[in-house]
Amino acid sequence: MDANTSTYVKTTQDGRLVEVIDGQLCLGGRPEADTLVPLIEHPNRQAIQKAVPGATHMAGRVPLRHDEAAIAQGAMDTTRRAFVNDPVAIAERFRKVIWAKAQAEGVE
Repeated sequence: MDANTSTYVKTTQDGRLVEVIDGQLCLGGRPEADTLVPLIEHPNRQAIQKAVPGATHMAGRVPLRHDEAAIAQGAMDTTRRAFVNDPVAIAERFRKVIWAKAQAEGVE
């Protein structure tokens, strides 16, 4: 999956696109979530079920039906697989981890 590739998931009632861009679910082009939460595990599941019947997952503020969640999760997984095998991405992850450790130890 290229860095500029997006996967369409749905369009909201107010016309904003919900799509996966660079491994994150985006609402109107802005990142909303990088993971999906099954509704059964969500703390506000009863209110969500009442407001959005048929929702099975949440991605940030975005409720998703089962088919939409499958599309989103598939696109996120594809991006993660590509990221895991990219040497530049691996080096960047190591750089971030080393910097976070240094900051935790008091280095500025």
